[in-house]
Amino acid sequence: MKSPRRPRSSRQTVPTHAPVHAHAPVVLDVPGLSLDESDRRRLLHPLTGGVILFARNWHNRAQLTSLCAEIKSVRDDLLICVDHEGGRVQRFKTDGFTHVPAMRRLGEMWTDDCQGRAQVEGLGAMRAMAAATACGYVLASELRACGVDLTFTPVLDLDWGESGVIGDRAFHRDPRVVSMLARAVMQGLQQAGMSNCGKHFPGHGFVKADSHVDVPVDRRSLKAILADDARPYEWLDLSLGSVMPAHVIYPKVDAAPAGFSRRWLQDILRAQMGFTGAIFSDDLSMEGASVAGNHTQGAIAALNAGCDLVLLCNQSVQGGAPVDALLDGLLQAQADGLWQASPDSEARRLGLLPQHHPVPWDDLMHQPAYQQALARLPA
Repeated sequence: MKSPRRPRSSRQTVPTHAPVHAHAPVVLDVPGLSLDESDRRRLLHPLTGGVILFARNWHNRAQLTSLCAEIKSVRDDLLICVDHEGGRVQRFKTDGFTHVPAMRRLGEMWTDDCQGRAQVEGLGAMRAMAAATACGYVLASELRACGVDLTFTPVLDLDWGESGVIGDRAFHRDPRVVSMLARAVMQGLQQAGMSNCGKHFPGHGFVKADSHVDVPVDRRSLKAILADDARPYEWLDLSLGSVMPAHVIYPKVDAAPAGFSRRWLQDILRAQMGFTGAIFSDDLSMEGASVAGNHTQGAIAALNAGCDLVLLCNQSVQGGAPVDALLDGLLQAQADGLWQASPDSEARRLGLLPQHHPVPWDDLMHQPAYQQALARLPA
């Protein structure tokens, strides 16, 4: 099985003005285009392990690069993340950022072997694979040039045609096609020096309800889910750097949503499928997470179930009291023995940090590999 990459040396990962962290599981957000004193205080909290950026943190490339540098100046071991998949989920869209198509477009390419004399069996699959690698490379290289470490992609949910929140974010209905195209996207990410995050385990595409505003329930059997929606996780286990479980309840498997379920995360994902990478919770402020209680209770439940990191998104605005409550509550819960720090989880977090410096934006624009990738993007 794949083992996490070794953390970089302590001199590289933890600056002298930051404490050494036994386990820093919280990924939080910041409200604006730069950091204020409250942001810096939260980033120095011993349980903070990363930052997730949103469109409100974007003005232009220079500002984004400056913001990422500010974050790293506070603690250079912090993992800077973003949801930047292409299609309708792309946080940065102007000032040179390429509009990468939705992943469904790659699935459509897979089945298009052309017509007439140009028709060649399997041509669509080969063209789609090349385009998928190009998508991953363009996404990652542009983000890395601005200082972002990780984007939460690829989406491994199957396109059942029912889920509005997944929709064209999914590659295809066939788990084999999803696995092959996701592998190609991840190859492109890797070539640009970025890890990956498969989501939403074991699958969010079958249910209509949106876990942002509802508590979705998928009533299929474990056998049915493992034979279909969860297959990409089984087939890609050696390539996945991290996984994000769904805020979906599968009552024939567990009464808790997957992200709060030891059975899903420990027994199935880790023990049965052999996954050894990092596990992120989905956003604890989503309605699908409300069944676990408040943000602190949800974080404790997720960590005890097997998550290495927990996300709390869009809670830093208007003073950020929910973020402070989570950090302080989780610290107190640790002191009370309600959850335990995990050095293995911390190693998995550090293993997601890029291992090499990015290519600066101006140099990237003239890089032959980048230009070739742009030319291979689907229309």
